[in-house]
Amino acid sequence: MGPGATAEELDAVVQTVQAAGGSAFVSRGVHRTIVGLVGDVEQFESLNLKAYPGVADVVRISAPYKLVSRENHPAMSTVYVSGVPIGPDTFTLIAGPCAVESPEQTLAAAQMAKSAGAALLRGGAYKPRTSPYAFQGLGEKGLQILAEVRTEVGLPIVTEVVDAHDVDIVASYADMLQIGTRNMQNFGLLQAVGSAGKPVMLKRGMNATIEEWLMAAEYVAQRGNLDIVLCERGIRTFETATRNTLDISAVPVMHSLSHLPVVVDPSHSGGRRDLVVPLSRAAIAVGADAIIVDVHPDPGAALCDGPQALVDTDLDELAHVVRTLPQAVGRSLVLVDS
Repeated sequence: MGPGATAEELDAVVQTVQAAGGSAFVSRGVHRTIVGLVGDVEQFESLNLKAYPGVADVVRISAPYKLVSRENHPAMSTVYVSGVPIGPDTFTLIAGPCAVESPEQTLAAAQMAKSAGAALLRGGAYKPRTSPYAFQGLGEKGLQILAEVRTEVGLPIVTEVVDAHDVDIVASYADMLQIGTRNMQNFGLLQAVGSAGKPVMLKRGMNATIEEWLMAAEYVAQRGNLDIVLCERGIRTFETATRNTLDISAVPVMHSLSHLPVVVDPSHSGGRRDLVVPLSRAAIAVGADAIIVDVHPDPGAALCDGPQALVDTDLDELAHVVRTLPQAVGRSLVLVDS
């Protein structure tokens, strides 16, 4: 639809498609609205939808992922998280504790993240873990802590939701909803977050192909939400020297296939503190739109993923990298007001 299309013009298109026996899925981004048509293509062509008021263009998409493909949207998209951009012209640092443990720990980690140049605060209130005996997060109490820290430091919140039943409560606190690697193909959850009206960060499944990852994003987009950021967090391979294998080539491949921004997670891919900064350099150099990094004021006492959390000199080194290297690839670091 054109940028000035009215609700009545959009409704007329949807009703016409449905009257012809097809289905119309309306997806809204910040700057454009797309109607995805499913059904008899020849029948759609006979409708001459391009002549309808408010319609900017009609494009037949051959890729199985229709709404998130570059065929549908040749220009790269920028996703805004409470005003903070993630897109092709900037570089955004997302940082914070892997898990919210206490108000003091979360505030300290948020202040560390902001000092390093972070524009968004990550923090887990719900933690899906491999072991049922591991720390599972503080739940809504953790969300409340994140909200209080957001007020204190001024960084919008990125936090994970793990169950479709929790989407509404998490969305009431969060600025961006994260889908973790273990839930990438939890289709009910994807549909729920797609209907929640908040930007979504979709992490790649540890065993997922790029097409499977894009099809997961399509589930979110089909429910009306085009504000999706893809996160490469490492995949499972035969290699045991690192926690996961960072597929750095996924960044340019995704940019060639999809208009969605791509984030790299150097913390969960390497799983070691000493690998975070080198992998961050690689992510920036290859064209990532953002990175998401773990920080913790006392990694040795962390309840979740302490060995990969940055502190002290490592965080200082990362701060130098994100303030200097993006310029070399034509980007500027996104900063928030102090």
